[in-house]
Amino acid sequence: MTKTRPESTPTSGSCRIQLAGRTVQLAWLREHTSKAAPLFARARAEVGHAWCLCRRPALRLVIRCTRAGRYHLAGWPQEGEQHEATCPFHKLGPGHSGRESYSTQAIRETDDGVSIRLATPLARSLDRPETHEDARDEPPDERNARRTVGLLGLLHWLWEEAQLNTWQPGFRHRTWHHCHAQLRRHLPDATVNGQGLDSVLYLVPPFTPQAADANTAALDAFRTRLGRHGPTEQRGLLLGQIKEVAPTPYGVAYRLAHQRTPLYARAALHTRATRSYRHAFSPTAAEHGARVALFVVERSPGGHLVAADLAAMLTTRTYIPADSSHEVVMADALAACRRSFVKPIRYDSADAVLPDFVLTDLHPAAYVEVYGIHGRESYERRKAEKRAFYQRQGARLIEWDVAQPLPDLIHPERRRPGPNA
Repeated sequence: MTKTRPESTPTSGSCRIQLAGRTVQLAWLREHTSKAAPLFARARAEVGHAWCLCRRPALRLVIRCTRAGRYHLAGWPQEGEQHEATCPFHKLGPGHSGRESYSTQAIRETDDGVSIRLATPLARSLDRPETHEDARDEPPDERNARRTVGLLGLLHWLWEEAQLNTWQPGFRHRTWHHCHAQLRRHLPDATVNGQGLDSVLYLVPPFTPQAADANTAALDAFRTRLGRHGPTEQRGLLLGQIKEVAPTPYGVAYRLAHQRTPLYARAALHTRATRSYRHAFSPTAAEHGARVALFVVERSPGGHLVAADLAAMLTTRTYIPADSSHEVVMADALAACRRSFVKPIRYDSADAVLPDFVLTDLHPAAYVEVYGIHGRESYERRKAEKRAFYQRQGARLIEWDVAQPLPDLIHPERRRPGPNA
């Protein structure tokens, strides 16, 4: 049978999906997953995929089914940049994500979901010494690609999959409630070291008085799964926002937003974390932004949650990732000017040469670069590489030397003509 590609007039912000010949709203599919299951199953069996109607001609979408039998949609590999910038399935093209530094051993996508090989073990045998493959130090394989994902890489994967590194003018403000909802959609889709990500990761839920008891019960259930079970010690992952770091007799206590129960860590771990993620632990994070962290957690003999490792990232108060305090300023300024943009993120690739921001409300997209360091040879070399790339591409570039005022960031179509225009 010939698979005819449907057509649709592109509409800004359109989230219409075609499944087995029926057109529905993406929001309806997400809200009524049980009712939509027969439609998903029919489309997967008869067509093999769904259609996103954000553009003409329509674009394919992968239909996935979780281990629990829950259907959902994902972008078709290598076609993310073809979607409208406002589409939930839009992704930047090659060269705009640190994810490209991994081999398929590290991140493998199939119709059934995503398999991630995390460098840090989550199930530790008590009969053998622990092995730890640090993705930051791991040598590339023969294809110059990493074979495992570090904690920062996993945190960035979650943020990118949930499109939390993107901003649209219609967002106005983004809260942890929104982040939590977006992230939860992607947990059932992935496994980490063979275990379901939704079972090994505790995502701190937004606090409300009505949900307090349920949140406490969920955290207790997560904590119960940790610790020794026969000859194996089970660890877990916990994702939340660090609100405060308080000293303790043995190290520090990380107090998280929306959660009363702190995480404890030894002083040596916190010292290494502040060195490795200095922007996230800088005064800027507490005063003008936020710090989001992914922890590897264990249960102490006394039942406390103890951080065995962590990765942290600086974000704006609306949870856009930033590599420096200057990028926080730029991201906030772009949002204030009602620009649509994406923040490319590095994963574990510290040497990746990526744009600081990509403006998706221009066609073709434009780039924003923030220059906050002067006189460092490696930094000047990377700056020259970026400028040469943009010049070869004929791309529009907005540059900001932080020693100077911010440039004009207003969209060209919204600028008022001058008196001599």
